[in-house]
Amino acid sequence: MPASYTPLPKKSGRVYKKKMALLLPAHNEELIIQTTILSAIAAGQAKEDIYVVDDASTDKTRRKSVELLGKDQVLTVKKSGKARAVYQAIVMFEIEKRYSWLHVADADSVFGKDYFRIYRRALVGKKYSAAVGFVQSLRGNWISKYRVFSYTYGQQVLRRLQSWMGMVSVFPGPVTSFRTDIISKLDFSAESLTEDFDITLQFHRKKLGKIKYIPGAINYTQDPLTFTDFCKQTSRWHRGFFQGVRKYRVGTHRQAIDIYIAYQMLETLIYLLQMFVVLPLIIANTHPHRWVAIPSVLLADYLVVSFLAVFTAIAAKRYSILSVFPLFYIMRMVELTIFIKAFIEVIVLHKFKEQMVGWQTEGRRYSLDSNALKDAAK
Repeated sequence: MPASYTPLPKKSGRVYKKKMALLLPAHNEELIIQTTILSAIAAGQAKEDIYVVDDASTDKTRRKSVELLGKDQVLTVKKSGKARAVYQAIVMFEIEKRYSWLHVADADSVFGKDYFRIYRRALVGKKYSAAVGFVQSLRGNWISKYRVFSYTYGQQVLRRLQSWMGMVSVFPGPVTSFRTDIISKLDFSAESLTEDFDITLQFHRKKLGKIKYIPGAINYTQDPLTFTDFCKQTSRWHRGFFQGVRKYRVGTHRQAIDIYIAYQMLETLIYLLQMFVVLPLIIANTHPHRWVAIPSVLLADYLVVSFLAVFTAIAAKRYSILSVFPLFYIMRMVELTIFIKAFIEVIVLHKFKEQMVGWQTEGRRYSLDSNALKDAAK
């Protein structure tokens, strides 16, 4: 064990654990890792309780982490992939013995004001087994503006619904923590394109306990800079989603997670049927005003999306997203196309049964200016 560790205090034979450790798995994150560490400290996480696991980086990730944390809090491992790297760090740093909670966050995170103070306060009282905060995009280009739209609606509305149902459909990588006494029940060696979703489904299938949603704990993350990278990231997410659906036979159990995901897929199917089956049939069988149906349907859809865009702009206090509102339609269609493609690849053609070890973050990281950091500190 590293020399900087000190024995845990004991009283009447009982070992007292510290509240929470923060673990940052990283691969080639030299542009952002120090910003992430400093933002965590500013947000209320003690420096001595922050750890980095460097998964065979070929840049200065380890050096920059050691500069801030010291060698005893930075572990470098052979190329393992995120989930396996996390587990190796849990063992090395004796997280289960020394802490009550483990928070795992992506290395491109910028924690909002008082993030960890808000987080820890929310975990007092009821005995939860896992908790999730609120993921938000950093200010950026039109892709970031679209992500603000989807993230805000998804968490302000859908995640609250999930919380009411007593479940969360996916534990987001940047904002998730686990009570350490359940870590041994999770399999971090599972091969998946989206390890977060795999761990989520394990948690639900094993019925490991209650989940706390903490909307006040906001973590800002970086988004793809190009449309091509956006498509690559979205493809990985959807392929990983269907990997999990197939592996854990989602929809064949009577758990809340099955009901919610089945609802999601049914909603998507209904939308597809409306736009590409029902609407063409109406047009084909209506005379002489058959083409009136097209603008009517599109107008209704436009009004719904407009309402959601205004709602998310107000909720996120990001009114600039309305400037790219027309692009939302294109992006929704792109995501829907990728969703269908991933379904065919994974469910129908049985592709992506095995996952190559990797991170798929190359080219997506960038250093932040002072305006981005001020935004997160508000």
